[in-house]
Amino acid sequence: MENGGFWIYLLIMAGSTYLIRAIPFAVIRKKIKNRFIRSFLYYIPYTVLTAMTFPAALYATDSVLGAAAGLCAAVILAFRKKSLIVVAAAACAAVLIVEGAVSFIR
Repeated sequence: MENGGFWIYLLIMAGSTYLIRAIPFAVIRKKIKNRFIRSFLYYIPYTVLTAMTFPAALYATDSVLGAAAGLCAAVILAFRKKSLIVVAAAACAAVLIVEGAVSFIR
């Protein structure tokens, strides 16, 4: 790609990214009082993080079965309010066990 094209693409991306963030500040000047909109905006970061993390968690290993086992272990332990170290270690152990069993069967 030549340099001219790169700078054009960079300016377009910078402009579109900036506009998405700047338009709400320019348009909405008062505090949002609507409970529905406030609750919607409250959950947006969690929704985006989940949408980016969930597919990556299922395709992070060689086997989708192993990834699903690790994900299930992590979700169960997270709902039981275990620490992050325990959740991560259990998820890794679940992936290791399931993928070891799958490779043993093959």
